[in-house]
Amino acid sequence: MPSSTTRFFAALFVGLLSSSLTTAQTYDATHNVTSLEGTWSSGSGSVLTGPGFANPVNFTFEYPATTGISYSFTVERLSDGSDGYFEEAQYRFQGNGSRPTCIVGVVQWQHGTYTLNADGSMTLNPFAADGRQQVQDMCAAKSNIIQQFNQTTLFANWNIYQDTTKGYKLQLYRFDGAPLSPIYQVSTTPNMLPTELLTNTTVNTVVIQNDSSRRETSILPMLGVAGTAMLMGLVTVL
Repeated sequence: MPSSTTRFFAALFVGLLSSSLTTAQTYDATHNVTSLEGTWSSGSGSVLTGPGFANPVNFTFEYPATTGISYSFTVERLSDGSDGYFEEAQYRFQGNGSRPTCIVGVVQWQHGTYTLNADGSMTLNPFAADGRQQVQDMCAAKSNIIQQFNQTTLFANWNIYQDTTKGYKLQLYRFDGAPLSPIYQVSTTPNMLPTELLTNTTVNTVVIQNDSSRRETSILPMLGVAGTAMLMGLVTVL
């Protein structure tokens, strides 16, 4: 007959196993009814990943008509164990409670690999050198800043539902469980820039002054002659 100690550890193991199973990602007719692969966009679909949003090589963005977020995913087992490549595009406004007219516009882009974790979460691991973010604040002394952007992201959970009017809907949840705006599948083929490191750049900040006749930067690129030539006309390299 098993001892009380043996029974205790057996009960503990079953409890832990049950807990892990309840937190794992669900795959059924209600959740994740289609593949994650493709391009997804929120709202009107103005914000889309791919070549029409950001060019990380020359530090430029094409501003969409409206704000929103977009993600694209491939589904393939990579050599490092990742589950595929991702690309992220965001365009948003941030309010200022003390100065309501001082709205800040932010566009950001990054890409890299992602991993579907056993607990149902998803981790985005960007290519650090390629991410770009532009912040425009007309009330700030330096009102238009373009900088490198690198943010590893953990989604606590994710689900794909069938929406009766818009089709497949991907719901992502922040690390704290708060839902992001739902995004809808606009293409089953991922609309992405090349899924590889596109730059080899160390950059602090690019600052574009309001006065178009004068541009200042604190950029310290390590691009070589060709890369520096690409940046000329956008900034003055110090």
